[in-house]
Amino acid sequence: MIVISYILFAIYCIALTYITCFCFLQFHLLYFYKKHHFQKAKNPTLPLEKLPDDLPFVTIQLPIFNEQYVVERLVDQITQLDYPKDKFEIHLLDDSTDETIEISRKKVAEYKAKGFNIELIHRTDRSGYKAGALKAAMSRAKGNFIAIFDADFLPRTDFLKATIPYFNNPKIGLVQTRWEHINESYSVLTRLQAMQLNVHFTVEQQGRKAGNCLLQFNGTAGVWRRSCIEDAGGWEADTLTEDLDLSYRAQLKGWDISYLEKFGSPAELPAEMNGLKSQQFRWMKGGAENARKLLPTVWKSDLTTRKKLHATGHLMGSGVFICIFISAIISVPLVSTLHVVGIDLRFMGIFLLGLPAILAVYYVANVQAELENQPFLKKLIKFIFLFPVFLALSMGLSLHNTIAVIQGYLGKQSPFVRTPKFNIKNIKDTFKKQQYLGRKISWTTLLEGFLSLYFLGGILWGLHIEESTFLPFHTMLMIGFGSICYYSVRHVSFK
Repeated sequence: MIVISYILFAIYCIALTYITCFCFLQFHLLYFYKKHHFQKAKNPTLPLEKLPDDLPFVTIQLPIFNEQYVVERLVDQITQLDYPKDKFEIHLLDDSTDETIEISRKKVAEYKAKGFNIELIHRTDRSGYKAGALKAAMSRAKGNFIAIFDADFLPRTDFLKATIPYFNNPKIGLVQTRWEHINESYSVLTRLQAMQLNVHFTVEQQGRKAGNCLLQFNGTAGVWRRSCIEDAGGWEADTLTEDLDLSYRAQLKGWDISYLEKFGSPAELPAEMNGLKSQQFRWMKGGAENARKLLPTVWKSDLTTRKKLHATGHLMGSGVFICIFISAIISVPLVSTLHVVGIDLRFMGIFLLGLPAILAVYYVANVQAELENQPFLKKLIKFIFLFPVFLALSMGLSLHNTIAVIQGYLGKQSPFVRTPKFNIKNIKDTFKKQQYLGRKISWTTLLEGFLSLYFLGGILWGLHIEESTFLPFHTMLMIGFGSICYYSVRHVSFK
């Protein structure tokens, strides 16, 4: 019993150490982020050069798959871009297998008749998924610059005029814009997603840029220099996050990425739990796949040690969910064995330092950053309410994401499961009765329900033996896993 207790406690401490290191790396990015904005306030940057009279030709690629609810609004929005018709072409890369393809054909024909240079490129094999579609379409692209938008995006009309000037610097291979959320206020689920994405598109992206670290293309709402794509080796489909892969390979080749924090590109957030889970699975597994693929090259490169450290933390960031899950599972038996270990619990306080660090990151990204035109007090109250809920649901996703990360590290292949969108913009819209909803309850959902009961047992046992050390942790885990299970079942279509 003593040996088992020490082993469990050691594993628990290792998991917490990983989580704490992750939080400290995030806090370091916050330092770069705040330093950048402090310096910018003291020395505002000069305006960019104006667009030349002879505008460059741009190819706009729109990769989609079975998106009947949003494909029309996507094409309608792209044709509204404030850029001369003879200076851009639109390639709708539609690999759909349902009625979306007919909707696409009609929409392309409509805008061809209006004088737009628009083409439908349809594949029937879907090899390589999104990366395969982008790679196959490159031979048809005429532009020296390639703008990419996913199906759920509604770019601003001045998108090209705002991004193209950054390519005056010949070292810039990519310009990435910040994601905005057209349906953030739809539900608690969309608000929580917005909270996490706001961190990525402020502290993480701008922090990495300000700290001269490697950052990433987010798969959409960005413009590539064509020669950069080609020099980096082109699109590859051996990971589920081809965007992260190509952006790292480009930077390792010496190209720079320009990130525009203050220029937003509106998009729709997943409105239902199973769509969110498919997106999380793809991102978490893709991150692990890229860590497996790219880390040896990163560490062999001539990057500085700091750059290598942050690149490692970036690529292995999804591994934090494994540690959250392990620490959660082990914490229940530790309720009974803490007294056996005999460690002064004040020693564990060092692991609590990660909480204020990550709290500061989320506070800055969601309250201080000027992303919403709302009064400070309203943003603060919303943050105080949502942050604990966000932590609970993040813990609840740890089983699902742990499976994804382990598969990524082991090299297990799986298909690219896209996240369906339903044209959800406000509270009056609904995804119920729509196609693309899941048709069955997965075994992980059932296990999430069991884990909610498991942590309820941990709470009751702790109260019974008067050991309250893990009570807040187990309460959040019970709520997190229970909520994930509940909404996963509720958002299944049984028709």
